[in-house]
Amino acid sequence: MSAGSTEKTPDDTPRRPRHDGIAVVRSDREQKKVMRRGFRHVGRAIREQRGMFTLAVLGSSLYAAMTVASAYVIGGITERVVLPSFERGSVTAGALVLAAVAILAVAVLKIIGIIGRRLFAGIMSFRLQAEYRRRVTGQYLRLPLSWHQRHPTGQLLSNANSDVEASWFFVSPLPFACGALVMVAITVVALFLTDPVLALVGLVVFPLVFVANALYSQVMSPRMARAQQLRAEVSEIAHESFDAALVVKTLGREAEETHRFRASADELRDGLVAVGRVRGLFDPIMEALPNLGTLAVLLVGANQVANGATNAGDLVSIAYLFTLLALPIRAIGWVLADLPRAMAGFDRVTPVLTAEGETPHGPDAAPAGSGGAGVGVQAVDFGHVDADGRANRVLHGVTFDVEAGRTIAVVGPTGSGKSTLAGLLVRLVDPHSGAVLLDGVDLRSLREGEVAGQAAFVAQGTFLFDDTVRGNITLGADFTDEQVQEALRVAAAEDFVDRLPEGLDTKVGERGASLSGGQRQRLALARAVVRRPRLLVMDDATSAVDPSVEARILDALRTSDAPATVVVVAYRQATIGLADEVLWIDRGRLVARGGHAELLAQVPGYARLVQAYQPPDEITAAEPEPAGAQA
Repeated sequence: MSAGSTEKTPDDTPRRPRHDGIAVVRSDREQKKVMRRGFRHVGRAIREQRGMFTLAVLGSSLYAAMTVASAYVIGGITERVVLPSFERGSVTAGALVLAAVAILAVAVLKIIGIIGRRLFAGIMSFRLQAEYRRRVTGQYLRLPLSWHQRHPTGQLLSNANSDVEASWFFVSPLPFACGALVMVAITVVALFLTDPVLALVGLVVFPLVFVANALYSQVMSPRMARAQQLRAEVSEIAHESFDAALVVKTLGREAEETHRFRASADELRDGLVAVGRVRGLFDPIMEALPNLGTLAVLLVGANQVANGATNAGDLVSIAYLFTLLALPIRAIGWVLADLPRAMAGFDRVTPVLTAEGETPHGPDAAPAGSGGAGVGVQAVDFGHVDADGRANRVLHGVTFDVEAGRTIAVVGPTGSGKSTLAGLLVRLVDPHSGAVLLDGVDLRSLREGEVAGQAAFVAQGTFLFDDTVRGNITLGADFTDEQVQEALRVAAAEDFVDRLPEGLDTKVGERGASLSGGQRQRLALARAVVRRPRLLVMDDATSAVDPSVEARILDALRTSDAPATVVVVAYRQATIGLADEVLWIDRGRLVARGGHAELLAQVPGYARLVQAYQPPDEITAAEPEPAGAQA
């Protein structure tokens, strides 16, 4: 399905375009496979948590056995205590004590079984959820940036949270259902041993139960899949609205965003109501079927007791056993009822777990050394791939070298590929062809973590955590306050941090809401500098600071004890003028390279772009006088 296509729900209501490629409405063939796939999913849960499942089933089996035993205890008490007491008109204390002890012993063992079943089933369920959340988030970390750009953040949050939870929702009642099978087996054997005729009468309900479950799964599966997708869509819209709070507030779009969220929430409500209707019909049927069996047993059994074909104690035991069958049938029904939801959630998690395009790593260590690193870009081609698999070419055959310790400015018009090139230098993405080298070593051949240990990237869009200044700079790494202060000095942030109420311990708020744009950029730069990278790439990372402060920052980077190689995407002449060399990028190609003055005189496009950021009077003053003007 293409990114721009529109889906139809079962009631022919148009739906918004989908992003994840998972069909909401399944075909009839797929619906028939739900139960088969669901049972394989149950097997997956058991294999991954064998120990907890075994303990939970043992507890459930103990409960099941004691539940069946209670039927015989009640039948025996009826036959040996209750009926004789009616005949004699009295009962002995010993008989009452034995009856009470028998009932109490069975009850205590049932309690132990319940505790074991619930405790170990809960552990099993939460362990599976935790494990698959770790797998999903681990996959997020391994997948390249290009994959994340094709998937909305709200959808990714839903995959890691509600979808994983739904995938294993059936686990909690699963041991109970397995113990219920033990109860059913024991009960059926006991029924046939007690009275085969009454057993056959009551067990007629079992085929009806399985037919009802099969119909339920086919009807529920598409509705549950749609509800799970709608949950993700509501999450996506909410995340967009919260993330764009500044845009919504400043442009007065509160009503429109509220309407957009309400429409999605109403769809989710209708989807969940459709699920509830089916379940509301199914649950009473499943609960009524065993009771119908019990009623049939009582009708036939009463006639047999009257004819002397069976005794009252056996009838009481059989009737009670059939009342007990209601619980295991319901427990099995709980698992079967949750399987469509589980498969809907797991179908949304699986594409993440099986996604290709993980950033591969090689066996090599990064070249050792201090100070700047040499950078090489060799015939690099790159294009962004959209949701339909089409590549939009951004860079074409870009080739250049940067000597260690030098500062290079990358300049070009909007959309020329500067930010893409910056991402390639720190391996946020890999080139489609060509290579990016660090001291002569291809970044793709380095071990995991080696690039991050050698290079640092500072983006224009700064992100700060809701943490202290120190926490945002160190990010949990082991840096001393002296190292943090030195990084703040290089980033020209030392003065304003000292003026904060608690200095390094001042909390900056969510996304650094308590700081200005320039202050946030300087903290982000300090976060990179404190790691003493050999390659520092700044994607217009000082656009929100004053030119004088920007000059201080770049000068501090150049004059440090071990100056890093600096690649800075820039527009302002104040920034470009501090670079040793300038690369002019236009339409994804490296068009020119040289000093600032050289390009200003020889490349008209470069001159127009750079001078657009300079006041007109300064441009006039900087222009050379025509020949003979002084004459």
